[in-house]
Amino acid sequence: MSGSNSSSPAAAPGSLDQPLGLTVHSLPLPQEAAIADEQRTRTGRWKMLVVALVCAAPVVTSYFMYYVVRPEGRRNYGELVDPQRPIPSITGTALDGKTVVLPSLQGQWLLVSVAGGACDAACEKHLYYQRQLREGLGRDKDRMDRVWLIPDNAPVREDLKPALNQATVLRVDAAQLADWLAPAPGRQLPDHLYVVDPLGHWMMRFPATQDAATAAKVRKDLERLMRASAGWDKPGRPGD
Repeated sequence: MSGSNSSSPAAAPGSLDQPLGLTVHSLPLPQEAAIADEQRTRTGRWKMLVVALVCAAPVVTSYFMYYVVRPEGRRNYGELVDPQRPIPSITGTALDGKTVVLPSLQGQWLLVSVAGGACDAACEKHLYYQRQLREGLGRDKDRMDRVWLIPDNAPVREDLKPALNQATVLRVDAAQLADWLAPAPGRQLPDHLYVVDPLGHWMMRFPATQDAATAAKVRKDLERLMRASAGWDKPGRPGD
């Protein structure tokens, strides 16, 4: 009896000898990798710049509004300092003997007076107006500190000290102080009150004559500064 044999179809001759098909991905050239890295670095720097601008925007805007966008006819009583002078690295000595570097006072508005330790009548008047002007700011008074800089070694009278409890009183080198603050032509440092902003820049000097009428003008300037900086300046120094 005959039977039938079944078998798989024969493979085409030579088909098993063909090489496997592989996909080969080419590696980037060194020049292309360097260009890509540079682009990523540039993009990162732009992002950092945008973040920095966003953070600085409230400060820039408040100064722009105060210095540039002013209602017609409005005038500052105080003289704006141009260019502003950053607070220097002067080391002062407090009445209790502790040393204090002036840049550590940054973070608050500063209303500054300058006078010898003996404190004559004009000095006493400035200290009085400093206290009254700060109190007159109401809820904003905690954003401003009173500072008395003494450029000599004369002792401070005991009867003055009770009024200085909430003020910063520092003895400083007279020459170093004169390199930072400056009086109006024909005047001397003790003739004025000076304003330093929270960023540590001396930015305003008030006229020498101080009385009840001019004190009201000084107060208006200070109130404008408080309003202009309300969006970014808060009471207390960073880290307090």
